[in-house]
Amino acid sequence: MSSITYARNEQLRTVKPNYPGNKLFGRQFANGEELYNPDFSNVFRWKFLTENPQKEEKKADTWVPEVVDCTAFLQGDQDGLVWLGHASFVLRSGGVTLLFDPILFDSAFLKRRHPLPCRPEALTNIDLLLLSHGHRDHLDEASLKLLARQNPTMQVLTGLGMAAVLRGMAPGLTVQEAGWWQQYDLHHAAPLEIQYLPASHWYRRGLLDMNKVLWGSFLIRAQDKLIYFGADSSYAGHFEEIERQFGPLDIALLGIGAYKPAFMMQGSHTNPHEAAKAANVLRAGHLVPMHHGTFDLSDEPASEPLRTLQEIAAGGMLRGELHAPAVGEVLRWPEWE
Repeated sequence: MSSITYARNEQLRTVKPNYPGNKLFGRQFANGEELYNPDFSNVFRWKFLTENPQKEEKKADTWVPEVVDCTAFLQGDQDGLVWLGHASFVLRSGGVTLLFDPILFDSAFLKRRHPLPCRPEALTNIDLLLLSHGHRDHLDEASLKLLARQNPTMQVLTGLGMAAVLRGMAPGLTVQEAGWWQQYDLHHAAPLEIQYLPASHWYRRGLLDMNKVLWGSFLIRAQDKLIYFGADSSYAGHFEEIERQFGPLDIALLGIGAYKPAFMMQGSHTNPHEAAKAANVLRAGHLVPMHHGTFDLSDEPASEPLRTLQEIAAGGMLRGELHAPAVGEVLRWPEWE
């Protein structure tokens, strides 16, 4: 029986009353109270034993998101939110620029279906790099190295256990780790508050590191608005907990893709119906979908996630306003009611 301990960054403020820290079973982080180890026999079942019932539909579906160049925004100083594809965003507020989960290059297993809306070299003047977790479609070594070179004063905000992973890639990085429900120390310089919050997911990059680095989501308070980056997560009770702690959110960035087959994906990601339910539970005024259209990670046809979500919104089942931007389109979020 693994020993049970709790971990947090003792240097940071914990915002949830009486929260003891993240539960560890031995050296493995848990999803709340429960240890979650994905069943990798499901990978074999998916790849070799299961026929995709939408195989032909998927093959014929060549939809990709529209892409517009965002270089001018990156080189300017105006507030805005830009989707770079997948789960990568640039958020600027009051002269502070945040970059979330950037994947700037193709790799052996990840081939972009659409171009990046800027040259990777345009991502300069990044103040804060927010890394939700260590999966390779959210943390890419080549991207991290380039960003570290181009942004020597950039600070990384991430979860417990990640600093050692990152310093193996870019040794000079300034990294601040947090447990769930903890607020990062931005040294009073930034007109922002950022908290690391729960997600229902898991971690693995190598053979022997299952769940040894924490995963999570982020909440940013900027200009009296609450902006939630849901990262990778299955649908779970943390959405209700977040709403109880913080009240209605203004903007939610939530994943809607990589959900089929359910036996493989439902422990990791939300489908469009679950994302809409999460946005409703969070009482989000605005929903910006992500984690679809950029990489081919699953069995659903490319256009299905966004089309389904648009149908949900059109049917009156989404309480907030849906924004489905082009990749690279600048969303003027401070102007949203």
